[in-house]
Amino acid sequence: MKKPSSKIRDEIAKLQEQLKTAETREAERIGRIALKAGLGEIETDENGLQAAFEDLAKRFREGEGSSTEGKRAAENSRKGAHAAPVASGAAAGGDNEA
Repeated sequence: MKKPSSKIRDEIAKLQEQLKTAETREAERIGRIALKAGLGEIETDENGLQAAFEDLAKRFREGEGSSTEGKRAAENSRKGAHAAPVASGAAAGGDNEA
């Protein structure tokens, strides 16, 4: 049986609302993680920060950043050990000078 166009529009509207809710939830999660990592204190332009996030996403998609590695780095940082930097360059380095 074919669906009327009004029913399809209603379904699309519901899916768009679900997408908006999911994106908000994901953004809040990533934002909390970024703040915990200290990214809120780094003064950089959004383009540089977005490029660093894209590099990070690429690294995770290629399998370099598995979930167990992330857990291990978090445990090490809680214990006082230093985890490897997430990204290099001005986008990740901030104002720290030698």
